[in-house]
Amino acid sequence: MMMRRIALLFPLLFSFITLNGQTDLNGVWQGVMIKTGGKIDEGTILFTSFSINEKNLDGQTRDEIHNTEYFAVKKIRGSVKGNTIRFSQIALEKNKKAPKTNWCNIDALLTYNDSTGFLEGTYTSLECKNTSGRIILFKTNTVFSTTEESPLSHTWFQRFQNDLKKGYNAPVIREKERKEFVFQPIYFDYDKTEIKPEYQAFLKKMIRVVDGHSDLRIKVTGHTDADGSDTYNLDLSKRRAEALIQFFIVNGLSRERIEIDFKGEADPIDDNATPEGKQRNRRVDFSFI
Repeated sequence: MMMRRIALLFPLLFSFITLNGQTDLNGVWQGVMIKTGGKIDEGTILFTSFSINEKNLDGQTRDEIHNTEYFAVKKIRGSVKGNTIRFSQIALEKNKKAPKTNWCNIDALLTYNDSTGFLEGTYTSLECKNTSGRIILFKTNTVFSTTEESPLSHTWFQRFQNDLKKGYNAPVIREKERKEFVFQPIYFDYDKTEIKPEYQAFLKKMIRVVDGHSDLRIKVTGHTDADGSDTYNLDLSKRRAEALIQFFIVNGLSRERIEIDFKGEADPIDDNATPEGKQRNRRVDFSFI
């Protein structure tokens, strides 16, 4: 009897896990359509609004030509299976037509990538010959607009391009990485300011987190052990913090994203009476601000 109950419960449990593990694809996404052989900065800006009922999808798309007032709002219909969306643009609802531009309807097949946070895939058009390419979208809180006014100025598009070139994840994943980032001090040899090679991977990971958020900065705080005078140690802790500034700049983080502080020997985290304690006090700490 017990085995039978377990056998009956297992499919239900599996169904529950699958349902709750599936990404919510409803809502507004923004990104770009890039023609085959084309460059991302020549792509068409794309906003999508998805309304999903079980396996069926309805909604709208908004195509915009970069740095212009030209746009097209279209009705879409499609289907959903797991983290994959298939949709077709089926009707032009409103547009401001650009010269020599056809608002070709497309068919798209997109899949959500749990690792990167992007909804991406390919598109083709049966209406316009040689029209195909790829689409990259990310989830957004932007309100979908059907009016002549764009939901956003196009300033975000340049940053989006830069993020893709750097291999950065979508904003939702970058925010998760920021919240889950675990700080650790880096330690220095006696009376030294050189950054040890074993810390470089950690520091570069921190750079990616900061650089991936336009409103985020890093605070660097230098420390020393208790050997030497207060004045010397204050200067040494400053030079250790400045060594981090140089490392961050060389590895692509702009100077205005970095703030430094230096405490000398005033803020130990261990006892200066032992060699091990002194080693732990010869450090630089970090925090996001």
